[in-house]
Formats: sequence, structure tokens, C-alpha cells
Amino acid sequence: MSETTSRVLQLLGLLQSRRVWSGEELADRLGVTGRSVRRDVDRLRDLGYPVHASKGHGGGYQLGAGAALPPLLLDPEEAVAMAVCLRVAAGGSVAGVGESALRALSKLDQVMPSRLRAQVSAVHEATVTLTSGQQQDLVEPDVLMTLARASRDHEHVALSYTDIRGNVTQRRLEAYQLVTTGRRWYLLAYDRDRDDWRSLRLDRMSDVRALGSTFTPRAAPDAATYVQRAITSSPYRYVARVRYFAPKDVVAQTFSASTVQIEPDGDDACIVTAGADSAEVMVPYLALPGCDFEVLSPPEVVEAVRVVAERLARAAG
Repeated sequence: MSETTSRVLQLLGLLQSRRVWSGEELADRLGVTGRSVRRDVDRLRDLGYPVHASKGHGGGYQLGAGAALPPLLLDPEEAVAMAVCLRVAAGGSVAGVGESALRALSKLDQVMPSRLRAQVSAVHEATVTLTSGQQQDLVEPDVLMTLARASRDHEHVALSYTDIRGNVTQRRLEAYQLVTTGRRWYLLAYDRDRDDWRSLRLDRMSDVRALGSTFTPRAAPDAATYVQRAITSSPYRYVARVRYFAPKDVVAQTFSASTVQIEPDGDDACIVTAGADSAEVMVPYLALPGCDFEVLSPPEVVEAVRVVAERLARAAG
């Protein structure tokens, strides 16, 4: 790295560390003249960094906000702190934050020295997060990182997978996209041995390995739609289709998008698809929106609604 380039990077780090610097302070820190500072400031501006200059008491050089986010320079302590926060955010339940945090963490992890990566792992392993309300299925950050990079780089992965019945199988996959529901992480992948698409839960994976070899991407289904259909229908014994006599937006306020599918049925009705292993257990869940509804299928759930309704009528005297 040339002396000028090194000095410009050092200047950028100083401007990012404090709100305002005088020209004299910067020249003293960099060991150059005020003229050299002005030239280096111009170089930063040419690279897209909005460096503002003001005169008078309290004036100086200040790094401003631009139309685009330029690269940031982080010292080792800042890099570790940011990576720890991103790991926590990636496993959180705030809508939209998990995937964004994972993308940022993937970029940071790619360039982070191994000694700093070890510090991040040590802090994460020594930290326990208390979750409220809904149980979250925790995923190891390294699993998230491996699959995120494999999806981005079209890299083959291999892993062990435990299904809902406890059976363990070895999977060879083409990783396409990660999907989070806030509570769980899923991977949309093409299973090379089964010659078909699969939606797999990350918390059921172990021994996840990127193999180094790459694949040519196939025409993939929409990840969000595929995963939603898989988690609302395929794991359950009974899959009910229910018409609610209320607009889709009203019914959606009760149900989570990760547990049901909702389709509009005209302006004042909608169709909900939901699954469960017990028909009777499903009935009070279907009644949650607080509006009239009718079960379209299957017959077992229709009969369960009748049985539960008669039981409630007897309980009401």
C-alpha cells in the first residue's frame, strides 16, 4: 500500500471517529502539512465520501451523510462489537431485521481476521439471551453463516438432518435462499439425492459443511411461498380450508403468516389454509378471528366443529 493511500485511509478513520476535526489537528495526527490534508480530503470526496469543511470558531472538517453508504473503517474492538450485535440480531424476532443482520454479518465475517472471529465466538458463547412469550428455535450462528455464504456463492453443502419423527438422514444440497419467520429459520434447497426441492429447518441441522464445489442455479420456486406452503400444510395430519366472512386484512391480524396461508375471496371474505395433527384442537384456533366462518374441508374438521359446538352449547346451559 502506498504512503498516500495509507494516509488517506488513516484520515478516513479519524473523520469517522469524531464529529469535527480542525485542519491543524488532522495535520498533527497524520504528520503532514495542512496542504496535504486538503489534498487527502479531496481524494476522499472523489471516492464518494461527503467531507464538509467549515470556517470560524468550532469549524473544521466533518464527514457528512451522503446519498449512498460508503465503506466504513472499523478498528478491532468496533468490528468485534458489531459482529456480536449482528449475531444477536440475526437470531432475533424483529420483523425484517434477521435477514438484513445476516447479510451484514456475512460481509463482515468474510474480511474479519481469524483472531477477531475467535473473540466474537467467545463473547457469543458466553452470552445467554432471554426470550419472551413465543419459544424460539435457536440456530448456531456458524450454521447461518455457512448457509448464507453457500446461497450467495452457489456452493454445494452437506449436512445431517433430523426430521419431525426423529429420523436422521444425510443431505447433499444446493443452497438457494434462507427464509425466517421470526421464530424459525428455513433453507430453500435442491436435494441432489431426492432430485427435488426441499424446505429444511436450520435448528434440525448438524454437521453443516460447505463443500467448495459450485453449481449452476436452477429455476427456483419463490422461497417465501414455498416455505410458507411447506410449514402450514405438509407436516400435519389434517389440513383445513376455511372461509372467513371478513376481509383478508382483518383475519390476518389474528393469524401469523408463518402458520397459515390467507387468500382473498372477494372483498369481504378470505380463505385460510391451516394444519394440525388433531381436528378438535384446531377448532378453537380457527375461531380466534372472532367472525363467522365455514370449514370447506376436510370432513374430519367439519365434524370436529360440530362436536365442539355442541359441547360448548351444553356448557352454556
